[in-house]
Amino acid sequence: MEFGYIISGFAVGMLVGVTGVGGGSLMTPLLVFLFGFKPAIAVGTDLLYAAITKTGGVFVHHNSHKSVDWRVVTWMSMGSLPAAIATIFLIKHLIKIEKDITGIITSTLGVALILTAIAVLIRSYLTRKKIREIEDSIISSGRFKKIQVPATIFTGIILGVLVTISSVGAGALGTLAILFLYPKMSTLKVVGTDLAHAIPLTAIAGFGHWSLGHVDFTLLGTLLIGSLPGIWIGSHISVKIPEKVLRPLLATLLLIIGLKFVFA
Repeated sequence: MEFGYIISGFAVGMLVGVTGVGGGSLMTPLLVFLFGFKPAIAVGTDLLYAAITKTGGVFVHHNSHKSVDWRVVTWMSMGSLPAAIATIFLIKHLIKIEKDITGIITSTLGVALILTAIAVLIRSYLTRKKIREIEDSIISSGRFKKIQVPATIFTGIILGVLVTISSVGAGALGTLAILFLYPKMSTLKVVGTDLAHAIPLTAIAGFGHWSLGHVDFTLLGTLLIGSLPGIWIGSHISVKIPEKVLRPLLATLLLIIGLKFVFA
């Protein structure tokens, strides 16, 4: 079975490298449906898995490309990190009063996957149809300037709750939010900024689930053995695979899985 985890980690890692879609939307359903893990264990393990696998990407974006806007990361974190901590305490309270959290996790996971499927298609359209300009000042002028920072913090709150419950959303939904909130930010900086925000969010949420006993470290280790080389290979072959074919297929798959969780 451990060999199966390694193969699954490799496959998901390669898809992440090719498509840029976060591993949570692919790995968590795989752990639940294919390997029969409880949703809480799948979510908790996947959150720490995501935090580790995304760390290398941030070093590349920050050191090599200088493509992380730390102001946006800070504003999103002001909303997401407290929301993640509050959500962990809420889950802990529900467990304490012996309320079954499986239904909450699966329903939230289904909704998150459906939103991610939509985000995959919209993000592809935005980045393909519009040439995004790099600007030194990411704050817009006029009326939008007054709501940009509060909107970023509020977006962080939504992501904090969603990611902590389902492990899904830090990648595709976070990227889409930044694309809308900062229309003049370059695509490369959008990706780097979202990646930098996802690391502390998934780490805090993951450690919170660990404190609740929702992390399988043996599973985590075997997934990483497969996923790290998978991401490296996927990122190198991504230029050879037509995005206009792969992204709609991936979005359709996520939509089907999401509907299965919602109506299970």
